[in-house]
Amino acid sequence: MTSILNQFSLEGKTALVTGCKRGIGKAMAEGLAEAGADIIGVSASLEKSGSEVERSVKSRGRHFSAYQCDFSDRDAVHSFTNDVLANERPIDILVNNAGTILRAPAAEHSDEFWDKVIEVNLTAQFVLSRAFGGAMIERGAGKIIFTASLLSFQGGITVPGYAASKGGIMQLVMALSNEWAAKGININAIAPGYIATDNTEALRNDEDRSTSILGRIPQARWGQPEDFKGPVVFLASSASNYMNGTTMVVDGGWMGR
Repeated sequence: MTSILNQFSLEGKTALVTGCKRGIGKAMAEGLAEAGADIIGVSASLEKSGSEVERSVKSRGRHFSAYQCDFSDRDAVHSFTNDVLANERPIDILVNNAGTILRAPAAEHSDEFWDKVIEVNLTAQFVLSRAFGGAMIERGAGKIIFTASLLSFQGGITVPGYAASKGGIMQLVMALSNEWAAKGININAIAPGYIATDNTEALRNDEDRSTSILGRIPQARWGQPEDFKGPVVFLASSASNYMNGTTMVVDGGWMGR
């Protein structure tokens, strides 16, 4: 009898993780490596060699390839996908994690803010999914995992572009699933709650906002990037083969409140 734990093994798999330099993306890359996957990492400012995430992945006995890509530059995204498709092993797991957030009240939210957030958080992720998902379809297998947000469900405050982009991610997950599930591709998302990362530094430094947020989280703590190792390995592995079009919430109970 095959152990259920074997279904979580990613031995022999290659995972591409965007936004892997720090925070949730770095933890996801480490978790996937711990489960056996080799990692292709990409971030806008990722060092070509010697990064912290590279050292971490290699310390787990896995291969790491580093790329830089400005996801707000459409041409750069196309160039990156073409480079990886031409020069790397086939991508078994695509983790669309890279994102940005720009804060301003809606009446003052500039076109530049809107355009950059939508380009990075939604358009680039569709371009990557189309390119690598197409190759997965040809092979009849693959896993695509997006990082969504609580603002896929809620509107937020002073982040209209971010909320729109993350709502779009949840819809894109379902749209791609409707087309590709029958072709052997699993497309799902993880929606983080309030996590101690760069994106939430301003909130955590605001004593009133931080106290209010913690008061609504049943687990009564900010999440940590390491809380996403298990969920991403699950969605990347054969243990989740009958999951498609789902946004998995990892929020300490926030949405249940």
